[in-house]
This record gives sequence, C-alpha cells and structure tokens, in this order.
Amino acid sequence: MNDPELQRIRQQRMAELQAQHGGGDPNQAKAQQERQKAMEDARHTILSQALSQDARTRLNIIKHSKPEKAAMVENMICRMAQMGQLNTKISEQELIQLLESVNQQMPKSTSTVKFDRRRAALDSDDDDL
Repeated sequence: MNDPELQRIRQQRMAELQAQHGGGDPNQAKAQQERQKAMEDARHTILSQALSQDARTRLNIIKHSKPEKAAMVENMICRMAQMGQLNTKISEQELIQLLESVNQQMPKSTSTVKFDRRRAALDSDDDDL
C-alpha cells in the first residue's frame, strides 16, 4: 500500500485539482477578492455620480427583477461615463430611454403557458357527494 509511485501520482493529481479550482494559493484568492471588491466600489461610485436619485432607484428595482438587463444597462452607463459622453446626471426619463434601447437589442424570450383542461374534467371530487 505504500507504493511511492502511487503516492506521487496522488500528489500530482491533488495539485492539478487545486490549481483548477483555485485552491492552490490562498493569497492569490484573497488578492482576487480585493480586486473584485475594488472594481465593484468603482462601479458603484460611477453609477452614483452618473445617475439621479430617481434613476438609481429605478435601476435597483430592475436589478431585482431582471439582473442581466440591469447589468447590461450599468455597463453601458459606466462606459458612457468613462468616455466622457455624460455631461449631466441621467434622469429617470433618460434611463427609461436607455432601457427601451436595451429591450430592442435583447432577444425576446417567448415563454408560453399551456393549460391542460382535461384533467379538471377527470376530477373525481364530485363523485363523493
């Protein structure tokens, strides 16, 4: 059971798995988290400077219902702010126009609901009377 080659293969495989899942270096993971936090803080700062209070509220509401759409709009606003295209704060009406343009760009999701009414006819609850 104490085969040195088997032990070497196990260690090599363990190192590969740790490298794949990022478990190799805790300092690197901590640095990654700090970079992510700094990017999120910068994004929050840009959005708070670029949006009026009403627009910010509307965007937060949208973020709860459709996070992918809100992220797309936030990215668009951040890019516009970084390129210097924003002279004033974005009002709620301007945000609505941005949302409408994003709606036109995004593919429509067609979800259908199908009711099977035959099951209601087969219900045997009325037979108990």
